[in-house]
Amino acid sequence: MPKRLKKNKAFQFKPFSPKQLKLLNFWRDGSPFKDCDVVIADGSIRSGKTIADICSFLQWSQETFEGESFILAGKTMGALKRNVVKPMLQILTAWGWSYNYNRSENFIEIGTNTYYMFGANTEASQDALQGLTAAGAYADEAALFPQSFIDQMIGRCSVEDNKIFMNCNPEGPHHYIKEEFIDKAKEKNVYHLHFTMDDNLTLSQKIKDRYKRMFTGVFFKRFILGLWVAADGLIYQLFADNSESFIIDDEWLKQNPITHGTIGVDFGGTKSAHAFTFTGFTKGYKYVVTIKEYYKKKRISPAQLEADFVDFVKQVQSKYKCYEAYCDSAEQTLISGLEAAVIKTGIPIELKNAIKGPINDRIAFYSSMMSQGRYKMHKSCTNTRRALEEAVYDEKKVTKDVRLDDGQMNIDSLDAMEYSTEYIQDDILYINAA
Repeated sequence: MPKRLKKNKAFQFKPFSPKQLKLLNFWRDGSPFKDCDVVIADGSIRSGKTIADICSFLQWSQETFEGESFILAGKTMGALKRNVVKPMLQILTAWGWSYNYNRSENFIEIGTNTYYMFGANTEASQDALQGLTAAGAYADEAALFPQSFIDQMIGRCSVEDNKIFMNCNPEGPHHYIKEEFIDKAKEKNVYHLHFTMDDNLTLSQKIKDRYKRMFTGVFFKRFILGLWVAADGLIYQLFADNSESFIIDDEWLKQNPITHGTIGVDFGGTKSAHAFTFTGFTKGYKYVVTIKEYYKKKRISPAQLEADFVDFVKQVQSKYKCYEAYCDSAEQTLISGLEAAVIKTGIPIELKNAIKGPINDRIAFYSSMMSQGRYKMHKSCTNTRRALEEAVYDEKKVTKDVRLDDGQMNIDSLDAMEYSTEYIQDDILYINAA
């Protein structure tokens, strides 16, 4: 067996629930689902489906094959390493299985089998799979993958007796995975298991109740109830219904000191506006606060934009610690101009490309912060306030959730606000949730 390169902390196993045991053993002799080609574990967050899925995939692949290749896929490479690879290595350590983890080339060797790692966040991601012959695949957060990647992944698994393992939280009712796999489970030889938080025996009732308070509306139905439901109407219904409860003033900021913050930058086009947003964080990320905004919906020269940005940063840094700005990566020329301007004026701030991940991940983050009472907005941010009150889903898009962008809605302030927190939103979201 390959020599382990780095010792990992062993996974601390707790008793598995009946639903987890079904997922663990569906492929074994005697199971009525042994010959299923695909297994899909969907449902609520923190339901225990991921750990059971990883264990099942590892045991199946090791007991069934020798000298074969397998696919490990996540929404991004970072998400895959955090959500799958880290616990996988801890599980292997707990089991006493040797492995070789090649971090630079992104593969893991276990016994004679090799597990290749892939991110699946763009349509082009499928290209990395071409030419690979695999005996199976594990897809984490599969509902967030482009359909082209899932199709290519399945096509790459051509070794006899291969299986596809997928887990996900639900999206809309017309999502590809829902309509083509879950709804056609019998036709396509799919074993579908639906999980709720009650299927995770490690969660206390107190913790489950806390998670239930984290989401409202469509996100509650999907993340907590585990339902494939459509998103419609106002995006931030909670904010729109009672926006005053989220608005704060200078006195609130004195009582809740901002430790540091970041700036988000969205560049305007022919029908959109330039927008900057400064977001501040209180100690321990208890609160996420939209403190200062810039919004200009008219044509201005690059020089004027640079001057306005320099002035905005100076005003922010006169009161708060702020040394990073996350900018719309689609406008590299404008970013270069901003960089030159802050260097020329000696302002200590680093400009970075915004992550620009799925918009619905950003929406879910702010919806959760609002539900938890952890989002606030300074009363001076009138453009951002109106943008949150009026943001709606595009009713013409029935196959996926799309925020309406008709040239009239102010999505620019929302983009800038989201860029300023996207780099750390997953960590903020679950602080105080466990």
